[in-house]
Amino acid sequence: MPSRRTLALAAGALALAGAFLILTPAGRSVQFLLGGAMVNVGYRLQDHLASYDFAPEHEHHISPEQVWTEMLHQNELAAGVRRAFPRSARHPLVAMVVCMDARLDTVELTGDTRKYYYVVRTAGSVLEAKEAEMLELAVENGVKLIVLTTHTDCAAERAATSAELRRRFPALTAAVDARQLRVTELLQRPAIASRIAQGQLAVKRMCIDTATELLRPQ
Repeated sequence: MPSRRTLALAAGALALAGAFLILTPAGRSVQFLLGGAMVNVGYRLQDHLASYDFAPEHEHHISPEQVWTEMLHQNELAAGVRRAFPRSARHPLVAMVVCMDARLDTVELTGDTRKYYYVVRTAGSVLEAKEAEMLELAVENGVKLIVLTTHTDCAAERAATSAELRRRFPALTAAVDARQLRVTELLQRPAIASRIAQGQLAVKRMCIDTATELLRPQ
């Protein structure tokens, strides 16, 4: 049985550790890193659970309706966690344009689950008029940074380099061809251009390494 002195020392150490974590910049950094580590631990704990991969057999050997049933079941499990542990609402400060490729996880990519990000996902990270308008609306609502990304091993980019795939997917490959033009048009929108000129908005162009999710300048 621990002595009173031992318990008092332990309580004091816990109080000091709590004060360090809550009250100091270094402590808050530790909290952020620990939170990111715990998120990754959660992903890793789930990653090998094949019984949750759209039925025990295999996702490619089940019917669309079975996939739908499994998706609803998984949503109910996830929503139950959210109901039990509600999260703070944050206003996004960053808008990211990211390819729809499922290998890219924007939560892992940013290391942050606090919902400071709007995420626009399209095939090949290609902007059309509606996406440009959505980004402008996000800026009107307080976004300070737009990150336009591409990524390595992109199926849409590969299709644009194949004559056969260009015939099969003409709209997609034409959009990839016009990606730079669409970016130029976004930057020329008056609401975007004026905020950039005033230092109220930054626009960065990055390439995501698909294997590691590291952001690199294009």
